[in-house]
Amino acid sequence: MLTKTAPARKRSPAPDEDAAAPSLMLDEAALARAREQLDDGAVTPGFGPWRDDIVRLLNGALATELVCVLRYKRHHFTAHGLASPAIADEFMVHAGEEAGHADRLAERIVQLGGEPDFCPSTLVERSHADYDDSADLQAMVRANLVAERVAVESYRQMIGLIGDKDPTTRRLLEQILADEEEHADEMKDLLEH
Repeated sequence: MLTKTAPARKRSPAPDEDAAAPSLMLDEAALARAREQLDDGAVTPGFGPWRDDIVRLLNGALATELVCVLRYKRHHFTAHGLASPAIADEFMVHAGEEAGHADRLAERIVQLGGEPDFCPSTLVERSHADYDDSADLQAMVRANLVAERVAVESYRQMIGLIGDKDPTTRRLLEQILADEEEHADEMKDLLEH
């Protein structure tokens, strides 16, 4: 009696069995280089040639945040009119949040081996956003909305430029971007009411 056997099925290799697939291995030479130049802190030789450019971008963002702090504080103290107390309070909240952003940016600049630029004489020139000394409450809100929109756009561009070159800085900028988007929405709501 003849029995018919089913043809053998070809088994696909598991992903870790495929010899042609690249393996996930750490670069031992880079790890050895990381054991050197300890004075550089978190900046290892594998960081690449981008550190100085990233520090420059961060110093531009720092200047922007500091100008925003000054603009919001001025608006807080000079706002007047029936709606001004609540809006002035919102300006002060934003000033505090922008100061927090500035602190985090300065800290990251130092971690990268750079120097945060707090020079007041060039602050406005280096800022992406403008200072504003409006006296009218609606003009203040509008100026802050414009500045927040400029901040949103500049952070988006910086995130795109940095990409995977510095994941830690990118995450920091993404966190600040989320705050700036919220600030822009709040200023838009104030302008509409």
